[in-house]
Amino acid sequence: MRILKDLGLIVALLLGLGGFPQAQQSDVVENKDFEVLKNLEIFTAVYKNLELAYVDGVNPGELIKTALDAMMATLDPYTVYIPESDIEDVRIMTEGQYGGIGSLIHYRDGSVYISEPYEGFPADKAGLKPGDRILEVNGESTKGKNTADVSAMLKGQAGTSLTLLIERPGESKPFEVSLTRREIQLKNVTYYGMLRDSVGYIRQDGFTEGASDEVKEAFLSLKSQGMKYLVYDLRYNGGGLLSEAVDIVNLFYRRGVPVVSTKGRIASKDHTYYTREAPVDTEIPIVFLTSRGTASASEILSGAMQDYDRAVLVGERTFGKGLVQNILPLPYNAQMKVTVAKYYIPSGRCVQALDYSHKDADGRPLPVPDSLRTAFKTLGGRVVYDGDGIEPDVTVDVPVVSDVAYSLVTKFLIFDYANQYAKKHDKLGSVTDFVVDEALYADFLKFMEGKDYSYKLASERVLEEFRRVVEADSCLPAVQEQYDALAETLAGTKKGDLRRHQKEISGYLREEIVSRYYYQAGRAEAELAGDETVDTAVGILLDGEKYQALLKPTEKK
Repeated sequence: MRILKDLGLIVALLLGLGGFPQAQQSDVVENKDFEVLKNLEIFTAVYKNLELAYVDGVNPGELIKTALDAMMATLDPYTVYIPESDIEDVRIMTEGQYGGIGSLIHYRDGSVYISEPYEGFPADKAGLKPGDRILEVNGESTKGKNTADVSAMLKGQAGTSLTLLIERPGESKPFEVSLTRREIQLKNVTYYGMLRDSVGYIRQDGFTEGASDEVKEAFLSLKSQGMKYLVYDLRYNGGGLLSEAVDIVNLFYRRGVPVVSTKGRIASKDHTYYTREAPVDTEIPIVFLTSRGTASASEILSGAMQDYDRAVLVGERTFGKGLVQNILPLPYNAQMKVTVAKYYIPSGRCVQALDYSHKDADGRPLPVPDSLRTAFKTLGGRVVYDGDGIEPDVTVDVPVVSDVAYSLVTKFLIFDYANQYAKKHDKLGSVTDFVVDEALYADFLKFMEGKDYSYKLASERVLEEFRRVVEADSCLPAVQEQYDALAETLAGTKKGDLRRHQKEISGYLREEIVSRYYYQAGRAEAELAGDETVDTAVGILLDGEKYQALLKPTEKK
């Protein structure tokens, strides 16, 4: 019976996607029908034989999921099978909501810890703090579980209760914390405020339902505070709902114009989305900040604003995701996310950077070659290109994170110091006034004594590769002395890195410490200090001639 049920699921999956094409006179169609039926029969026969004969037995659900995942992996990374157990994650992606305790968690040294409670949510109200180790959830041990496992244990229907066994540094023994899950609504606009007397700032990290309403509320609040210019931060925003991107464009541009068009293999996926409402402000100068992590709906928003010459883009070239997904229902409460179309912004360009229909020998998708990239024009005649994300009007290179800073962050040493600082200091002044001065940094250096923050420089990694090559060539004895001397020299250069990179490390310390008192909004505000991309944007906005010149066609390109 189990075999019949699983085979029935396979057939139902296909039927749920529209079934097989009806027989037609065309030999091509008939051949395709035959290929589908033939391969389905082979697949079910292989599965049946494994279920009946494989020596160790098989787990039917895992076997089918592995087959489905492998099949979809040959397409693109956005076409995926979603089992019933993961449906809650889909809801989070689209609605920004889930039932839970409201906290970020992380994995470290075999255990899962509280990273950052959301202000005002159950974890925060129950007194959970960053650095708390989660030992048990409702009596079930978290030993051997990763963050995904523990996250699933923490989530559940709003209104249900749970008990956590917590271990906290400085406490003599573990203690229990009782919480009641609630509906957690993740914010799309994670921070907004005034940068200068007349320059406002909005940071948007998501595109779930209601994003446009959050942006409108933030914008109107800033306008009431005297905002005359706007910096709109979409860096590292991976996108979400296309409709929310359209509605945000509508806040700043007139009604009745196309924002994005989708074109798929079947006509029902072809659609053009227009602005439908009266805009809020069509005149205020705006600079959008972009990065390599700006993708999908973020690219629709920033790209449409560029195509209509409504805003200047500053930062890095965007990710280049020009594909549209639909979520389709499957039997037994499963779902699948399927790429059904490509999208095109007002100039007519598609920003998709990788061609998943053409892959190299290792199965990696090929980038769209420069020779095939097409020139388009914005409304005002500026030349823009398709095929590799959206190129900003002004490029600002992001500073490379130093090896020592990367080690301090990923080994949670800055995280631990912030916890220690918060334990010793009940209050913190305003985010603007708080600085990591010499006394605080000296205290951090004292904290670091005896701590392991070892790391390898890029040059050390190159040197290790050199050693492997000369060993393979049996030449190491001839260069051993020179190799050892160079390795020692490189190791010695790291001894002063905590002081050499003090400014960079101080920035991370400031952000982490501020978050202990002012949560995610405080961290976002702290990140703005010394942000070169933000400073560049403000400079452009306050120089009216430069701003207008960037929106006009040039002979360049």
